[in-house]
Amino acid sequence: MKVGIDTFGCNHGQSGIGSYLTSLINELQNVEDISFELFGEESDRLSFIPAGGNVTFHGLNVGQKKSHRTWHQIKIDTLAFKQHYDVILYPAGSEVIPLFQRVPGIAVVNYVLSDLFRGHRNPFLKFAHITALKQTTAIIASSQFIRKDLISLGINPEKIEVIHHGIDHSRFYPHTEIEGDTVLVKPFSIKRPFIIYASRLQNADKKHVELIKAFTIFKKKTSLPHRLVLAGDEGRYSDAVRKAAASSEFASDIFITGYFPHEHFPELYSCADACIFPSVTEGVGLPVIEAMASGIPVACAKAGSLPEIAGDCACYFNPDDIEELAAVISTIVTDSKLREKLIKAGFEWTKRFSWEKTASRTVEVIRQVYSKRGH
Repeated sequence: MKVGIDTFGCNHGQSGIGSYLTSLINELQNVEDISFELFGEESDRLSFIPAGGNVTFHGLNVGQKKSHRTWHQIKIDTLAFKQHYDVILYPAGSEVIPLFQRVPGIAVVNYVLSDLFRGHRNPFLKFAHITALKQTTAIIASSQFIRKDLISLGINPEKIEVIHHGIDHSRFYPHTEIEGDTVLVKPFSIKRPFIIYASRLQNADKKHVELIKAFTIFKKKTSLPHRLVLAGDEGRYSDAVRKAAASSEFASDIFITGYFPHEHFPELYSCADACIFPSVTEGVGLPVIEAMASGIPVACAKAGSLPEIAGDCACYFNPDDIEELAAVISTIVTDSKLREKLIKAGFEWTKRFSWEKTASRTVEVIRQVYSKRGH
């Protein structure tokens, strides 16, 4: 069996989907009876394939990003038959997926599509995307929350399999060897103590502005030396977040990193006093369990997939209640008994998440799709 893996929409590995694909490929290359071939922009040849792996890459020259959707509609079948793909995996199934698929396809949905569609002015995009997902042979949803959202959009629940993302435990663990008052992660130098929120500056539902306001109240009431580190790629909400940070009385204690290399998050998490995650539209919640695995306490919004992903191992809050959020920040950095409880519970909880499990279950879905072809 030969499986094509679409790298379009994976942002050259510099996004959550890109990181997902990289981690998945690291495990899929160990599957002996399936041949995996990535296809995408020629410039991505070295973005996802591990050195020495047996996964191949087919480079294309499609052009600008806006041309990607058009290419998928008119060229994907030609490519599939030319490369002899039996099944195609679409890791960015939330963003790029062909409307018509003669070769069986599996779409991975990592986002809450209802929230994405709400921001689209062109209703045809919503119609086309839902139609494409309905015609896709199978869908992998990254959480039960995403699955429920897909069903609400009219997708057949029988074709949706929930497979959570994994954690690389060889990297995400308590890095107690890092000492000193400053964390040096090139090109950043971050002074301790600090709390961390890792999320792209994408939209208002990520609640960066609310967190900044709550952090300001926390600083006023406690006079503690903590800084707030917002680590995430720039997005259309960047200006609003930067404006809120600049207008805070404690602007000098708010550090916005912009794009932060995922490979350095283990050190950043380990050196933080806590992870505060106020997003209300999170479909995956991977940063929450990565923070837990790194040995720090977590507080997050009681919304989206976060209660499902974090279980009983986090403090929950209403991110629209600024005073409540400020109080949670204060509690999680000062209550030593609570911190110890959350750290221990969170560390044990994350043992159930691994990329090996994610890849294994993904292969099961691929085999099921392949078997439906009559092989």
